[in-house]
Order: sequence, then structure tokens, then C-alpha cells
Amino acid sequence: MTDVHNKQTRSFNMSQIKGKDTQPEILVRKFLFANGFRYRTYDKKLPGKPDIVLPKYRTIIFIHGCFWHAHDECKNYVIPKTNTEWWVNKINRTKDNDSKVYKSLKENDWQVIALWECELNGVKKIDVLNNLCRTLNNIK
Repeated sequence: MTDVHNKQTRSFNMSQIKGKDTQPEILVRKFLFANGFRYRTYDKKLPGKPDIVLPKYRTIIFIHGCFWHAHDECKNYVIPKTNTEWWVNKINRTKDNDSKVYKSLKENDWQVIALWECELNGVKKIDVLNNLCRTLNNIK
């Protein structure tokens, strides 16, 4: 099956996908700051350049896009019908890399929390954010 877009349109669409400062990340950061948590973002010294680093709590927060990190049984994770083999390989490499990063961080005594983009939409987001706050308060 061929792509439904021409090369220029596809290239433009892909160029608009952000890798940092996404809406879910900003939502979580604003919530944390409003609740008194101070953090750093994208620390290059740590494996995987974590989205949010809370040094005081030795905690890392990754906010994963459901498609890019293969959130199982999520409506946002649908393997494209065009160039399927390439996409499956790419997403599997991302999942493998996530596992290696988590393992490395845990070996260095970091707590790792992963939030999914779909959890930060709609009604669920309040519960997810409040649960995150409780989790961090229990780490103290």
C-alpha cells in the first residue's frame, strides 16, 4: 500500500511532531510546580534525557506518546498500514531503548515513573496527576 500523502506533505507532517515540551509534558510540569515540586528537564547527563528529573526525590518521569512508545491496548497506538515493517522495527527499537534506559536508571538508584499521553487527557488526568503527587510525597 502506498502513502496517502505525497513526499512533501508527509515530510511537513512529520516535521511538526515535537520531541520535547509537548502538551502532556507541560501539563505535568505545571501541576508539579503548582504543588511545590521543583524539577529539571531533559538532563543530558542521565540516560535517555528524561522529560522531568526530581533530584530531591531521586525520581525520573517520562511522558510517553502512546504511538511512539507502543502503548498496548491504546486507541492511539495503531501501526500504520503503509511502510508497516519499517514502523514496527522503529517502534520496537524505541521500546528496547526504553527498557535499557529504565534499567540503567534503576541500577543508579533512580525511581522511574512513566506516564502515557492518553492518561493525561480527559477525565483520567486529574486522578493520574493526583496519584503522581501522592507517589512523590510517599518517596520523601
